[in-house]
Amino acid sequence: MDLKLQSETLIKDLSNIDLSSNDIIRQTNMAVSLCRDVLSIFKKEISNKEFSTVDLEIEFFKHTKQIPLQYLIYYSQIRSFELQFPRAILSNQQDYITSKMSKLNRFFRYNIDFAHYIESGQEHLDQQYFTRSHFNILPITHSKFYYLEPEFNTSHDMLLGKLLAYKSLIRYLQQRLVALEQGDSHNSIRNGNAHNSLKWTSSKTGMTELVYALYHAGVVNNGKADIKEIAQALQRTFNFDLGDYYRTYTEIRARKKSRVKFLDELSTRLISRLDQEDE
Repeated sequence: MDLKLQSETLIKDLSNIDLSSNDIIRQTNMAVSLCRDVLSIFKKEISNKEFSTVDLEIEFFKHTKQIPLQYLIYYSQIRSFELQFPRAILSNQQDYITSKMSKLNRFFRYNIDFAHYIESGQEHLDQQYFTRSHFNILPITHSKFYYLEPEFNTSHDMLLGKLLAYKSLIRYLQQRLVALEQGDSHNSIRNGNAHNSLKWTSSKTGMTELVYALYHAGVVNNGKADIKEIAQALQRTFNFDLGDYYRTYTEIRARKKSRVKFLDELSTRLISRLDQEDE
C-alpha cells in the first residue's frame, strides 16, 4: 500500500470538508474521524513491519505519519475549543482565547530545543527521535489523550505532531481573536474577511498554478507552509472556491506544452509593462 498517497488523499479530503459547511463542530467531527481512519490503516501496515532501511523508517515517522497525526490533534483541539467557547460577554471570550494561547506558548517554551531542531532542518538526531528502536527515550512532555504503542510510535513522533498542530492552532486562535476585536462573525475567519471586496476573476487552474508555485518555491513561512494552508489562504483572500485543486494539478502536469500558462502570462505582462515604462 502506498502510504504517502494515503496522506496526500487525506489532505485533499480535509480540504473538501473545510469547504463543505460553515458548521465548525460538524467539520471537526468529520475531520477527526477521517484522520483516525487513516492512522488505523497506517497502524495495520506498520505495526509488525520491519523497514528495509533506517531512512525509510525515519521518513515514515517524521513525515508520512505526521500528516494524519498533526491534523487529528489540530481538529481535536479546535473541536474542544469551540465546544467550550463562552457564548456571551466579549471579555470572557477574549480571556478564553488568550488563556489557550498562553498554554500553547508554555508548550513551545518547554520544548524549545526540539522545536529548534525541527525548524532549523537538523537531522543528526533523527534516528534517535524517529525510529522505534529508541522508543524508550521518551520526550519530557506527556500526552493526555493519545496512547503510545511501541509498535507504532517513536520517542518523538507524537511530540512532532503536537508541534506542527499547535503552530496551526495558534494561527487559528489569532484569527479568532482578531475577529472578536473587529466585531466580525466566526464565519469571517473561515470563509474570508466579510469586508474583503477582492474577488478572483481568473480561472481555478490559474490559482492552482499560483498555489503550487508558492509552495514549491518555499516562499511562505520559510517553506514550512503546506499546500493546503496556502490554498486556503488564497481562497479566503480572494473569496474564491478552488474546488479539487489536487485534480487540477494533475491536469496541469499532463499538459504537453505551456504547462504553467497562467504564470507565464503573469510574467509576460509584467515584463511588457516594465518595458513600456522604460521607453
